[in-house]
Amino acid sequence: MGVSLRDVADLAGVSVKTVSNVVNGYAHVAPATRAKVEEALSRLDYRPNLSARNLRRGRTGVIALALPELDAPYFAELSRFVIDAAAEQRWLVVIEQTDGSLERERQILDGVRDHRVDGLILSPIAIGADELAARTDETALVLLGERIHDGPADHVAIDNVRAARDVTEHLIGLGRTRVAALGAQDSAVSGTAPLRLAGYREALAAHGLGETVVRVERYRRADGAAAMAGLLAGGDRPDAVFCFNDLLALGALRAILSRGLRVPEDIALAGLDDIEDGRYSTPTLTTVAPDKAELARIAVDLLRRRIDGRSGHAPQEVRAGYRLMARESTLGR
Repeated sequence: MGVSLRDVADLAGVSVKTVSNVVNGYAHVAPATRAKVEEALSRLDYRPNLSARNLRRGRTGVIALALPELDAPYFAELSRFVIDAAAEQRWLVVIEQTDGSLERERQILDGVRDHRVDGLILSPIAIGADELAARTDETALVLLGERIHDGPADHVAIDNVRAARDVTEHLIGLGRTRVAALGAQDSAVSGTAPLRLAGYREALAAHGLGETVVRVERYRRADGAAAMAGLLAGGDRPDAVFCFNDLLALGALRAILSRGLRVPEDIALAGLDDIEDGRYSTPTLTTVAPDKAELARIAVDLLRRRIDGRSGHAPQEVRAGYRLMARESTLGR
């Protein structure tokens, strides 16, 4: 049998209510009494029954995290930070993969209540603000990414326009004048691609430079390699390339080097996301590093406030920080 509150109370010589107040972190307990209870808790190795506590509060202690691609390094790294932030709240995290499918995103949103989770953190790709606004499920919801701004739920992301402008300015500041962008998507009417394209264009316009934009279907290494090969085959070779994520940049790096060109001497290369692979590539990859830990902390905190009913009614738009990480692919060794 586990140690009970009564066992702790008997050892400390206090009431069960006092032990409960200490365990639950209530402030109005005399310091000497708190010290006696904490000593008893330690001696008996007391472990609270979180499941029973959550059920009494009408909660499960479980949240869901739904992401487009779990095998994409950015989302894998972000998941770890969400799990860490949730653990501080003593929450467990159930992770779902949507594949960016509208049907799958709908299934997850519609099935949240049935799975008895206290809240959902979702990175949407396909579903839109109007459909979310029509949602009748009152389960707490926080959005990640760039698909939906000013929507019906709390939302956290970095400023992708500014981040893209900063990395493009970095390339121009190195004296590069033929800066290409790799990662635009014809189908994207909202989300990451158009925002990063806008930032790239703002930087070029500020310096009176022309643009070269290459479109891709997906943000994978193979797409970056194929797009870069097509760009190099076009004849008017760029002297710098900004890829809209690091996987595209790593694929582009392979295509550049396989043609006997040098990075950064012939072509400077930059990405965005700061995945671990880019820190160990040859050359190491210049990129924009979103503060993934901050993104996760903000998302979990917003969700906690919604679960506790302390956020009011107006959805919040929150920006997390980022840093430009200038490395060998633009600066050389």
